[in-house]
Amino acid sequence: MTAREGRTRTRTLTVTTVAALLALTAACSSKAKDEGGDDKQSAGGVKTGQGISGKTIDLGVLTDMTGVYATLGKSVTQAQQLYVKQTNADGGICGYQLKLTVRDHGYDPQKAVAGYTELSPKVLGFTQFIGSPFVAAVEKRIGQDKALVLPQAWSANLLGNPYVRVIGSTYDIETINAVDFLMKEKGLKKGDKLGHVYFEGDYGENALKGSKFIADKAGLTVVEQKIKPTDNDMTAQVAALKKAGVKGIVISAGPRQAASLVGVAAAAKLNVPVIGNNSAFAPQLLATQAGPALEKNYWVASPSLPIGADTPEAKKLVSDYKKAYPKDSLDNGVVAGWTAVSVFGEALKKACDNKDLTREGVDKALLSLSTFDNGFGVDQNFTDPKAPSSHQSVILQPDKSAVGGTKVVRDPSEAAEAKAYTESAS
Repeated sequence: MTAREGRTRTRTLTVTTVAALLALTAACSSKAKDEGGDDKQSAGGVKTGQGISGKTIDLGVLTDMTGVYATLGKSVTQAQQLYVKQTNADGGICGYQLKLTVRDHGYDPQKAVAGYTELSPKVLGFTQFIGSPFVAAVEKRIGQDKALVLPQAWSANLLGNPYVRVIGSTYDIETINAVDFLMKEKGLKKGDKLGHVYFEGDYGENALKGSKFIADKAGLTVVEQKIKPTDNDMTAQVAALKKAGVKGIVISAGPRQAASLVGVAAAAKLNVPVIGNNSAFAPQLLATQAGPALEKNYWVASPSLPIGADTPEAKKLVSDYKKAYPKDSLDNGVVAGWTAVSVFGEALKKACDNKDLTREGVDKALLSLSTFDNGFGVDQNFTDPKAPSSHQSVILQPDKSAVGGTKVVRDPSEAAEAKAYTESAS
């Protein structure tokens, strides 16, 4: 059984919501594709197709500027805009200037699908698509359209499609690494109960698979608390977890939910370590009433070193981003956005060398990228669409004195249970 076949696709958040919209828009999308999909040959002998017009490569961005992940979505997008500006100033790629077309879906399923339907016929690919459930809702169409998508989403359910590439470890593997940290460094032990608060849908339920796997191996009992993205007050969840006697908590949700969970737990005297998946923190939270509790009792699993990493590449990005956006704060969304667009840029460069800048050519170029590290500590391998580009996680701790609001407390690593999980799913 393959990893792809072994994963149950639970997409409760969006499937029923978007079904009618998909049916209505598919015909329009197909027509647009038929009208604009002819391959062309440039003067330099490079084959081109959809998303390239004149001397411009058009790339799509489907982001969240106004919803659950508004803060991170803004950082991801601005980092990608910075990359495009700098790349174009240096002459572009293959003689072409890059252009980003941005659509804000506000973490709304209908807007996300509508945005994909609008942009897919027009762009070469997507440097960003926030929301595992939304990517999953159009995944079949992505395979048909052959426009490369680099999602800001880490659900293992997205693996297997050659045109969707997960950058970094998936939520299940990341959660295993997170719980391993709680056991090795925060006192969680065999026989204990582990709370897990998670979003319904692909993100949370894939993370839950990870916590259940390591719980089974380590002799823990998982106490589940399923929530919706619109649930911002975690009082009821904290009360239930305290009553159950949990000794540690994983949260697979957004920054708002994490802040509420940690703050309410502190007020309720539930003094246990809490660790979140990579999208469950924003440094702006440190300025809220939950700030002291987050610094004391909260950790985050990340697919890379943070924006404040002590590397030349990180320091340059901090300097450049501050100059470009002096009024905006730094967070790890900057790293995520910069990494994704850099990966896409690398694929474009390789496709140019191969004389094939069609959608299929760009995807083939990415398949040849066996090692990629843009200075944030984790080597990425994109040669296997059935696997994430990495199985490692960095453990971060909120710290308002650190650049970007987090500091590294455990360097990139993969838990033994994560290796066993990967092997059992293959």
